Amino acid sequence: MANFEINQVTKVYSGTSQTKTLENINLTISDGEFLCLLGPSGCGKSTLLEILAGLQQPTSGTIYLDNEPLKTPNKKLGFVFQDASLYPWRTIFENVGLGLEIQGINSSERNERVQKYLEMVGLSGFENKYPHQLSGGMRQRAGIARALANNPEVILMDEPFGAVDYLTRIQLQNDLLAIWKKEKKTIIFVTHDIAEAVLLGDRVVLLTARPGKIKKIFTIPKERPRRREDLELLKIQNEIYAAIYEVKTEADMEYNI
Repeated sequence: MANFEINQVTKVYSGTSQTKTLENINLTISDGEFLCLLGPSGCGKSTLLEILAGLQQPTSGTIYLDNEPLKTPNKKLGFVFQDASLYPWRTIFENVGLGLEIQGINSSERNERVQKYLEMVGLSGFENKYPHQLSGGMRQRAGIARALANNPEVILMDEPFGAVDYLTRIQLQNDLLAIWKKEKKTIIFVTHDIAEAVLLGDRVVLLTARPGKIKKIFTIPKERPRRREDLELLKIQNEIYAAIYEVKTEADMEYNI
């Protein structure tokens, strides 16, 4: 298991004009927590996720993973992208095992681990198919299996269900919760979907418009499994909608819209 300490993180992109994307982010993410990041487009959610993955460096501030400074990608971390990012010339089995292959894991162990996670995400029987032969939801399952096969302690997920249809999205949400419960991973999950965030997360972190700052953190007290129609969850959703309206109003006032 792993935990993050995010201290005063700010990100500024330089160029013809500087763009401040994140400002003074302070957050602790605990071992085994399912944390959702929510906020308007362009607020820096994906940037923060990439900083936590070691793919980008903050302009200022520090990130600690298990009390060690995080400056580069780390084997404790797995990343699931907005699309599955599978290699079209490799079978699903070969795609899921790619990270293990790069690490030099012997074929026997590699095959065992790949098969285990293909079964876990419901892709047993599709090992020899190619990405173009699978639906979008099935490709995303393969992307999740690929991340899990490397046995990371943290899984960073950047709107992984955004491109699939509603019914597939519900199924993937349920499957992800089952995997999280079984594997005890820390999950940091970026989404634009308030209902999804409240259904999945232990906490929901709402960011302001750019530069993204933490507007409010919502703790979801309901035990799992949760029901989408639960009145307490619907109340929290309404509180988040109200906070988002405040974010929009503040942004409109700042830019005199």
